Amino acid sequence: MIEMKDVWKAYPNGVMAVNGINISIDKGEFVYIVGPSGAGKSTFVKLMYREVKPTKGTIHFNGTDITKLKNRQVPKLRRQIGVVFQDFKLLPKLTVYENIAFAQEVIEEHPRNIRTRVMEVLDLVKLQHKARSFPDELSGGEHQRVSIARSIVNNPSVVIADEPTGNLDPENAWSIMDIFEEINRSGTTVVMATHNKSIVNTMKRRVIAIEDGMIVRDELRGEYGYEA
Repeated sequence: MIEMKDVWKAYPNGVMAVNGINISIDKGEFVYIVGPSGAGKSTFVKLMYREVKPTKGTIHFNGTDITKLKNRQVPKLRRQIGVVFQDFKLLPKLTVYENIAFAQEVIEEHPRNIRTRVMEVLDLVKLQHKARSFPDELSGGEHQRVSIARSIVNNPSVVIADEPTGNLDPENAWSIMDIFEEINRSGTTVVMATHNKSIVNTMKRRVIAIEDGMIVRDELRGEYGYEA
């Protein structure tokens, strides 16, 4: 599903964020990306959805080399990918419903289908009662639930999450992980960069550890392996 071959990424300031990575992630997997701060985890996940382009190497997503896509082709790629951020990135002047519906309006989905699908994903994240609320009326955990609902509303084949529990207390973090587990059980691939040692060690999924831009460990049912 996702395959990186000899991928390197150097930034203009001289930082080599990714150093010769070779990795494959299969459909339906749940993968944690771990490592020290500054190890290259965020660059690694951004390469998957073409937020950044590699300096060298190829990245295939569902058989397409996304490093060769023209900029105008990238939005079509991202319809297949849901992205969840640590800082939520909700639009403050739109309601919860409108924030999620916006992702479907962009792809020109029929209004009737939009309403049905938005309410489905709000039900999944247990926020149907907040459909008319605005972001400033939500708790941190609710913000992240809306962000997750928005990421899956277009039925992506993969969800990529960059520190999705980083700003949440433990109770909210675990409730968010329950949602990711349910998403994964439905067949969606989940790739998550995280510093949450407790979650990684408890849930026992595939763990890819990155240090200095290189993969130093790739284990099925792995552990975090660093001090929290």
